[in-house]
Amino acid sequence: MSELFGSDAYAPREVAQRIETVGVAKARMATLPLLMLGVLAGAFIGLGSLFFNLVRSDPTLGFATGQVLGGGVFALGLLLVVVAGAELFTGNNLIVMAWADGRIGSAEVLRNWVLVCAANFVGAAGLALLVYLSGHTAQAGGAIGAQVVKIALAKQSLPWHEAFFRGVLCNVLVCLAVWMAMAGRSVVDKAVAVVPPVAAFVAAGFEHSIANMYFFPLAMLVQAGDPALAAPPVTWSGLGGNLLPVIAGNLLGGSVLVGLSYHLIYRPGPPPN
Repeated sequence: MSELFGSDAYAPREVAQRIETVGVAKARMATLPLLMLGVLAGAFIGLGSLFFNLVRSDPTLGFATGQVLGGGVFALGLLLVVVAGAELFTGNNLIVMAWADGRIGSAEVLRNWVLVCAANFVGAAGLALLVYLSGHTAQAGGAIGAQVVKIALAKQSLPWHEAFFRGVLCNVLVCLAVWMAMAGRSVVDKAVAVVPPVAAFVAAGFEHSIANMYFFPLAMLVQAGDPALAAPPVTWSGLGGNLLPVIAGNLLGGSVLVGLSYHLIYRPGPPPN
Protein backbone atom coordinates (compact mmCIF):
# COMPACT_ATOMS: atom_id res chain seq x y z
CA MET A 1 0.00 0.00 0.00
CA SER A 2 2.86 2.39 0.65
CA GLU A 3 3.43 2.80 -3.10
CA LEU A 4 0.08 4.57 -3.28
CA PHE A 5 1.52 7.32 -1.08
CA GLY A 6 4.53 7.92 -3.31
CA SER A 7 7.11 6.91 -0.69
CA ASP A 8 8.53 3.90 1.10
CA ALA A 9 6.86 4.91 4.37
CA TYR A 10 4.38 2.54 5.95
CA ALA A 11 0.79 3.47 5.14
CA PRO A 12 -1.45 4.55 8.06
CA ARG A 13 -3.24 1.19 8.18
CA GLU A 14 0.13 -0.56 8.37
CA VAL A 15 1.22 1.83 11.12
CA ALA A 16 -1.88 0.89 13.11
CA GLN A 17 -0.96 -2.79 12.83
CA ARG A 18 2.64 -2.13 13.83
CA ILE A 19 1.65 -0.07 16.87
CA GLU A 20 -0.77 -2.78 18.00
CA THR A 21 1.90 -5.47 17.68
CA VAL A 22 4.45 -3.36 19.54
CA GLY A 23 1.82 -2.62 22.18
CA VAL A 24 1.43 -6.34 22.94
CA ALA A 25 5.20 -6.67 23.37
CA LYS A 26 5.36 -3.62 25.63
CA ALA A 27 2.49 -4.81 27.81
CA ARG A 28 4.11 -8.22 28.32
CA MET A 29 7.72 -7.12 28.76
CA ALA A 30 9.53 -8.51 31.81
CA THR A 31 9.60 -6.13 34.77
CA LEU A 32 13.35 -5.47 35.01
CA PRO A 33 13.94 -4.42 31.39
CA LEU A 34 10.69 -2.46 31.46
CA LEU A 35 11.86 -0.48 34.49
CA MET A 36 15.35 0.06 33.11
CA LEU A 37 14.01 1.30 29.79
CA GLY A 38 11.60 3.52 31.71
CA VAL A 39 14.47 5.10 33.64
CA LEU A 40 16.27 5.75 30.36
CA ALA A 41 13.20 7.40 28.85
CA GLY A 42 12.84 9.72 31.85
CA ALA A 43 16.49 10.72 31.48
CA PHE A 44 16.09 11.20 27.72
CA ILE A 45 13.14 13.55 28.19
CA GLY A 46 15.18 15.31 30.87
CA LEU A 47 17.95 15.89 28.33
CA GLY A 48 15.44 17.43 25.96
CA SER A 49 14.18 19.61 28.81
CA LEU A 50 17.74 20.68 29.60
CA PHE A 51 18.23 21.67 25.97
CA PHE A 52 14.94 23.62 25.99
CA ASN A 53 15.86 25.46 29.19
CA LEU A 54 19.23 26.42 27.75
CA VAL A 55 17.53 28.15 24.83
CA ARG A 56 14.88 29.83 26.99
CA SER A 57 17.52 31.21 29.36
CA ASP A 58 18.83 33.50 26.60
CA PRO A 59 17.21 36.91 27.25
CA THR A 60 18.02 38.17 23.76
CA LEU A 61 15.46 35.86 22.17
CA GLY A 62 11.89 37.00 21.77
CA PHE A 63 9.10 34.88 23.27
CA ALA A 64 8.00 33.20 20.05
CA THR A 65 11.55 32.64 18.81
CA GLY A 66 12.64 31.18 22.13
CA GLN A 67 9.62 28.89 22.34
CA VAL A 68 9.94 27.58 18.79
CA LEU A 69 13.70 27.07 18.98
CA GLY A 70 13.33 25.53 22.43
CA GLY A 71 10.66 23.18 21.15
CA GLY A 72 12.87 22.11 18.27
CA VAL A 73 15.74 21.15 20.55
CA PHE A 74 13.41 19.55 23.15
CA ALA A 75 12.52 17.01 20.46
CA LEU A 76 15.91 15.43 21.21
CA GLY A 77 14.20 13.65 24.10
CA LEU A 78 11.54 11.84 22.09
CA LEU A 79 13.97 11.14 19.27
CA LEU A 80 16.26 9.36 21.74
CA VAL A 81 13.28 7.36 23.01
CA VAL A 82 12.20 6.36 19.50
CA VAL A 83 15.60 5.63 17.98
CA ALA A 84 17.77 4.52 20.91
CA GLY A 85 14.89 2.61 22.48
CA ALA A 86 13.17 3.36 25.77
CA GLU A 87 9.78 3.10 27.48
CA LEU A 88 7.97 6.44 27.79
CA PHE A 89 4.66 6.69 29.63
CA THR A 90 3.15 9.28 27.27
CA GLY A 91 4.04 7.36 24.11
CA ASN A 92 2.93 4.09 25.68
CA ASN A 93 -0.59 5.44 25.91
CA LEU A 94 -0.91 4.06 22.37
CA ILE A 95 -0.93 0.47 23.66
CA VAL A 96 -4.67 0.94 24.17
CA MET A 97 -4.95 -0.04 20.50
CA ALA A 98 -3.90 -3.59 21.38
CA TRP A 99 -6.25 -3.54 24.38
CA ALA A 100 -9.20 -2.35 22.27
CA ASP A 101 -8.58 -5.24 19.87
CA GLY A 102 -8.63 -7.74 22.73
CA ARG A 103 -5.00 -8.78 22.44
CA ILE A 104 -4.02 -7.63 25.94
CA GLY A 105 -5.99 -7.19 29.15
CA SER A 106 -6.71 -4.12 31.26
CA ALA A 107 -4.34 -5.31 34.01
CA GLU A 108 -1.48 -5.53 31.49
CA VAL A 109 -2.14 -1.99 30.28
CA LEU A 110 -2.27 -0.58 33.80
CA ARG A 111 0.86 -2.49 34.83
CA ASN A 112 2.79 -0.97 31.94
CA TRP A 113 1.57 2.56 32.60
CA VAL A 114 2.21 2.48 36.35
CA LEU A 115 5.67 0.90 36.16
CA VAL A 116 6.81 3.03 33.25
CA CYS A 117 5.53 6.27 34.76
CA ALA A 118 7.30 5.52 38.05
CA ALA A 119 10.52 4.60 36.24
CA ASN A 120 10.29 7.74 34.11
CA PHE A 121 10.16 9.77 37.32
CA VAL A 122 13.30 8.06 38.63
CA GLY A 123 15.13 8.76 35.38
CA ALA A 124 14.02 12.38 35.09
CA ALA A 125 14.66 13.25 38.75
CA GLY A 126 17.96 11.35 38.71
CA LEU A 127 19.13 13.35 35.71
CA ALA A 128 18.06 16.56 37.48
CA LEU A 129 20.34 15.65 40.39
CA LEU A 130 23.26 14.92 38.07
CA VAL A 131 22.73 18.17 36.18
CA TYR A 132 22.67 20.16 39.41
CA LEU A 133 25.82 18.48 40.74
CA SER A 134 27.57 19.21 37.43
CA GLY A 135 27.20 22.96 37.99
CA HIS A 136 25.24 23.38 34.76
CA THR A 137 22.58 25.58 36.36
CA ALA A 138 25.22 28.09 37.52
CA GLN A 139 26.28 28.85 33.96
CA ALA A 140 25.49 32.17 32.27
CA GLY A 141 25.73 33.91 35.63
CA GLY A 142 23.05 31.67 37.11
CA ALA A 143 20.56 32.47 34.34
CA ILE A 144 20.05 28.80 33.56
CA GLY A 145 19.12 27.98 37.14
CA ALA A 146 16.88 31.03 37.38
CA GLN A 147 15.04 29.97 34.25
CA VAL A 148 14.46 26.46 35.64
CA VAL A 149 12.90 27.98 38.74
CA LYS A 150 10.77 30.32 36.63
CA ILE A 151 9.48 27.42 34.54
CA ALA A 152 8.66 25.28 37.57
CA LEU A 153 6.87 28.14 39.35
CA ALA A 154 4.75 28.79 36.25
CA LYS A 155 3.79 25.12 36.09
CA GLN A 156 3.08 25.02 39.82
CA SER A 157 0.70 27.97 39.57
CA LEU A 158 -1.41 26.56 36.74
CA PRO A 159 -5.08 26.02 37.62
CA TRP A 160 -5.93 22.33 37.47
CA HIS A 161 -8.23 22.68 34.46
CA GLU A 162 -5.55 24.49 32.44
CA ALA A 163 -2.95 21.89 33.41
CA PHE A 164 -5.37 19.12 32.39
CA PHE A 165 -6.21 20.51 28.96
CA ARG A 166 -2.60 21.44 28.26
CA GLY A 167 -1.79 17.81 29.09
CA VAL A 168 -4.45 16.63 26.63
CA LEU A 169 -3.11 18.75 23.80
CA CYS A 170 0.48 17.87 24.58
CA ASN A 171 -0.01 14.14 24.30
CA VAL A 172 -2.13 14.36 21.18
CA LEU A 173 0.96 15.82 19.52
CA VAL A 174 3.41 13.46 21.24
CA CYS A 175 1.44 10.37 20.20
CA LEU A 176 1.05 11.70 16.67
CA ALA A 177 4.83 12.09 16.61
CA VAL A 178 5.23 8.47 17.74
CA TRP A 179 2.60 7.35 15.22
CA MET A 180 4.41 9.07 12.34
CA ALA A 181 7.80 7.81 13.52
CA MET A 182 6.41 4.28 13.22
CA ALA A 183 5.75 5.03 9.57
CA GLY A 184 9.43 5.69 8.93
CA ARG A 185 12.01 3.15 7.86
CA SER A 186 15.17 5.10 8.70
CA VAL A 187 16.53 7.34 11.44
CA VAL A 188 16.11 10.34 9.15
CA ASP A 189 12.46 9.42 8.56
CA LYS A 190 11.86 9.21 12.29
CA ALA A 191 13.60 12.51 13.00
CA VAL A 192 11.53 14.31 10.37
CA ALA A 193 8.37 12.81 11.86
CA VAL A 194 9.18 13.56 15.51
CA VAL A 195 10.50 17.12 15.50
CA PRO A 196 7.55 19.20 14.17
CA PRO A 197 4.80 17.87 16.50
CA VAL A 198 7.07 18.01 19.53
CA ALA A 199 8.26 21.51 18.68
CA ALA A 200 4.62 22.55 18.30
CA PHE A 201 3.48 21.33 21.72
CA VAL A 202 6.48 22.86 23.48
CA ALA A 203 6.16 26.18 21.65
CA ALA A 204 2.46 26.32 22.56
CA GLY A 205 3.24 25.79 26.25
CA PHE A 206 1.43 22.48 26.64
CA GLU A 207 2.22 20.16 29.57
CA HIS A 208 4.27 16.98 29.37
CA SER A 209 4.19 15.04 32.64
CA ILE A 210 7.64 13.47 32.27
CA ALA A 211 9.33 16.76 31.43
CA ASN A 212 7.77 18.21 34.57
CA MET A 213 9.35 15.36 36.56
CA TYR A 214 12.70 16.89 35.54
CA PHE A 215 11.92 20.58 35.98
CA PHE A 216 10.44 20.42 39.48
CA PRO A 217 13.23 18.48 41.25
CA LEU A 218 15.91 20.55 39.51
CA ALA A 219 14.18 23.80 40.49
CA MET A 220 13.99 22.64 44.13
CA LEU A 221 17.71 21.84 44.09
CA VAL A 222 18.52 25.25 42.61
CA GLN A 223 16.43 27.01 45.24
CA ALA A 224 18.08 25.01 48.03
CA GLY A 225 21.49 26.17 46.82
CA ASP A 226 20.66 29.80 46.09
CA PRO A 227 18.75 31.79 48.74
CA ALA A 228 18.14 34.58 46.22
CA LEU A 229 15.91 32.22 44.22
CA ALA A 230 14.24 30.56 47.22
CA ALA A 231 10.99 32.55 47.23
CA PRO A 232 8.35 31.69 46.27
CA PRO A 233 9.30 28.05 46.80
CA VAL A 234 8.84 25.19 44.35
CA THR A 235 7.43 22.32 46.42
CA TRP A 236 6.72 18.60 46.25
CA SER A 237 3.05 19.36 46.80
CA GLY A 238 3.26 21.75 43.86
CA LEU A 239 4.72 18.93 41.77
CA GLY A 240 1.90 16.61 42.81
CA GLY A 241 -0.71 19.26 42.11
CA ASN A 242 0.71 19.67 38.63
CA LEU A 243 1.27 16.00 37.80
CA LEU A 244 -2.19 14.74 38.72
CA PRO A 245 -4.10 16.81 36.14
CA VAL A 246 -1.29 16.67 33.59
CA ILE A 247 -1.02 12.87 33.71
CA ALA A 248 -4.80 12.62 33.42
CA GLY A 249 -4.74 14.95 30.44
CA ASN A 250 -1.84 13.08 28.83
CA LEU A 251 -3.82 9.86 29.18
CA LEU A 252 -6.92 11.29 27.56
CA GLY A 253 -5.03 12.92 24.72
CA GLY A 254 -2.80 9.96 23.90
CA SER A 255 -4.95 6.94 24.58
CA VAL A 256 -8.41 8.20 23.58
CA LEU A 257 -8.00 11.03 21.09
CA VAL A 258 -5.17 9.35 19.20
CA GLY A 259 -5.01 5.64 20.06
CA LEU A 260 -8.69 4.74 20.22
CA SER A 261 -9.55 7.11 17.38
CA TYR A 262 -7.15 5.36 15.03
CA HIS A 263 -8.31 1.97 16.28
CA LEU A 264 -11.89 2.84 15.33
CA ILE A 265 -10.72 4.02 11.92
CA TYR A 266 -8.47 1.10 11.00
CA ARG A 267 -9.39 -1.72 13.43
CA PRO A 268 -6.05 -3.42 12.80
CA GLY A 269 -7.05 -6.87 14.03
CA PRO A 270 -4.61 -9.70 14.73
CA PRO A 271 -1.66 -10.13 12.37
CA PRO A 272 -2.04 -12.70 9.58
CA ASN A 273 -0.68 -16.18 10.24
